[in-house]
Amino acid sequence: MTPAHLNLPARRRRHARLIAALTTLIGACADAANAVYQPIADAPSEQEAVGVSLLPCAQVSLSAAMLLDQARAEDDARWPAAVAREQEESRRTYAALCAVAEAQDVATPAAPPGEHGVPLVPLPTVYQSAAMDLAGAGAEFLARWRHDPEEAVVLLRELTATGELAVAEVLDEAADSAVLAGLLVLQRARAESDPSMAAEFCLGAVPHIALAVALASADLDGL
Repeated sequence: MTPAHLNLPARRRRHARLIAALTTLIGACADAANAVYQPIADAPSEQEAVGVSLLPCAQVSLSAAMLLDQARAEDDARWPAAVAREQEESRRTYAALCAVAEAQDVATPAAPPGEHGVPLVPLPTVYQSAAMDLAGAGAEFLARWRHDPEEAVVLLRELTATGELAVAEVLDEAADSAVLAGLLVLQRARAESDPSMAAEFCLGAVPHIALAVALASADLDGL
């Protein structure tokens, strides 16, 4: 282990701005939902129609992606050595994934052609297969982590044992998937005209965002 490696930040430091932005987003989701629920709670019991604001739900949905993108950029700017190492590691693991995909491609018989000799379903290229393998590993780890983090750690050890995947990139892929799930829920909040449903979607995004915080700060390199 080189001194440069020893000086690299822990994940919660490496992604500190992103984690802070995610926690800010959780608070904004709660505030947006509260803009719907609090006026109802404050209204006199005999009042039937209560005016509420959907604007905070729309605002949090519209600003979320930009907030997180800016946080990621700030993290990258703060830790150039960590970014360089991640890029180097990503090139190494991507090359390994491509080599495996290429070997599988050679070993797998060609699919029978369709009409006029054209394959019915185009097979993924070696490079597409490599990208799909990383995305699949992140999604599988995320699904396991949701239900049992200890089992997810066992899976992560298996996924990274052969060197085609690195621990940090699987964690980052899983965190990105959790963030995307939360952003998609927030998009539904923005599309809602019913205030209660919009508030519920804002709150529904919170578990995904909180999961992204856990994955962005999880330091499992010592597996």
